[in-house]
Amino acid sequence: MDNFKFYVPTDIRFGKDRLADELPEALNVYGKNVLLVYGGGSIKKNGLYNQVIDLLGKNQNIVVELSGVEPNPRIETVRRGVSLCREHQVDVILAVGGGSTIDCAKVVAAGFYSEEDPWAIILGRKGYQGEALPIVTILTLAATGSEMNAGAVISNLATNQKLGVGGPSMIPKVSFLDPANTFTVPTYQTAAGSADILSHLFESYFNVTPGTDVQDFVSEGLMRAVIKNCPIALKSPDNYDARANLMWASSLALNGLTRNGKHGVWSCHAMEHELSAFYDITHGIGLAILTPRWMEYVLSEQTVTKFAQFAHNVWGIKEEEPIIAAKKGIQATYDFFKTCGIPMTLPEVGIDDERFAEMAKQAVAHSTIKADAYVPLAEADVEAIYRECLTESNFV
Repeated sequence: MDNFKFYVPTDIRFGKDRLADELPEALNVYGKNVLLVYGGGSIKKNGLYNQVIDLLGKNQNIVVELSGVEPNPRIETVRRGVSLCREHQVDVILAVGGGSTIDCAKVVAAGFYSEEDPWAIILGRKGYQGEALPIVTILTLAATGSEMNAGAVISNLATNQKLGVGGPSMIPKVSFLDPANTFTVPTYQTAAGSADILSHLFESYFNVTPGTDVQDFVSEGLMRAVIKNCPIALKSPDNYDARANLMWASSLALNGLTRNGKHGVWSCHAMEHELSAFYDITHGIGLAILTPRWMEYVLSEQTVTKFAQFAHNVWGIKEEEPIIAAKKGIQATYDFFKTCGIPMTLPEVGIDDERFAEMAKQAVAHSTIKADAYVPLAEADVEAIYRECLTESNFV
């Protein structure tokens, strides 16, 4: 296990009906001028928008709205948010939505204090050390874990780039996690969000760092929780306990708990970011399509022990022969995503092989997967994995 720093200062307010008593108090710590950030309007349909506006009005907040944040938040929206914050001297940002909304809010928060264009901050990648406006979040989708970490991912469609950035000042100060706010999430997004949670866990779990039993066993438990509760939430969207477990798993999967103490970079995210950058697809769907194919591609004598452990401890597979167990675990992963209603080939989401070479080149250029991944991947490897995603797969 490597040396690490675990810094997660977010004040989590988990559970039902906490906004009325606690949201004004959480905002008042930072000031009265609020930038309210949200997406395509689902919070207006489910009543959450009116609830928040009513609370802010009673609390005498001055509210400016940044609406229409995209599922893959775009740099143009970030720039618009920075302008609004400067024009209205915003004190605190309130992000109401899923990971895309929160990611957008994070870069707006940093952009407020920077003389650079927000895209320049993103091109600086993970090392942002400047100030940021305080952020409070109300989570409405279990997926990215952005409510409890420092990271954000922003898209630039003009350059076909989707890049991550992060820094300590971008960690939300307070996050309200009410599972009831996810009851109206459509089944497709519930499945995609669950795939995103699992991908975060997979990417940390399959790692070359030895001696990380604590991180690995926590990951395995969180994986089992998602695998158990996603189908329940799909069948019964208002099942509170299923939604609660997915929501908390989302936060714990990417707050450093399962990643700290390990080194190396993720593989599937680097490849999927190019799918989203070029085709603007749902992030979790792209991850679900890629992950089993990546698993099979990197399965070898060197990696089989970890994949067999995954099959045994996560999927309950009893097979003793490691290579057979590993393949059954990969098949179980593929079948789970498919059973959840996720399209499992790229043509089903409108992607053919026309730009595979270009995307593979950028996946390697925009990351260090060629040197620092669980199994290093060159451009030819990435393109081969993309090609495996063109048709249905069978791994056993």
